[in-house]
Amino acid sequence: MVGLFWIGEETAYVGTPPVEPAPGVALTAAGPRVEGLEPQAWAWAEVLEVRVPDAPVRSTAARWAIRAVTVAAAAVDAWTPDDPPEMTVVIATGDGELETPVYSGASVAYTQREVDLSLGLLARMTRGEFSPTVMTEWWRANRPEKVLSSRDREGVLEGWLAEG
Repeated sequence: MVGLFWIGEETAYVGTPPVEPAPGVALTAAGPRVEGLEPQAWAWAEVLEVRVPDAPVRSTAARWAIRAVTVAAAAVDAWTPDDPPEMTVVIATGDGELETPVYSGASVAYTQREVDLSLGLLARMTRGEFSPTVMTEWWRANRPEKVLSSRDREGVLEGWLAEG
């Protein structure tokens, strides 16, 4: 996971890949694609905007406090996993807007910087200035074995934004 994106060898998603009952929003070189029970796809040339108005954001202090409580609860076997946070992806075209729920890839929440950088990348995709294949190529080259720190995730996003 890097920012709002769940990245695999072949596909990058906004949020997680589809997990019932939530669909998934795949980002491909051709355009965004909603996967799940009611699949839809668009070419990037048709897309005016992709936004995520309700990505879960918490301050660094709040994220660390929640993480500490979760670890402590798990240590005494009092913790049970909840569903991941849900967020909405809005895909706007000349024909209107489609809103679809997706699960967040963040176990707790994103930093505001991660959200801002991710939204900047989505804007560049809609303008044809950035291809999601850069993300999958990064994953294949790096194959991260653990969750990156928020600072490292922000660094990757900044690097992608700087690419011309």
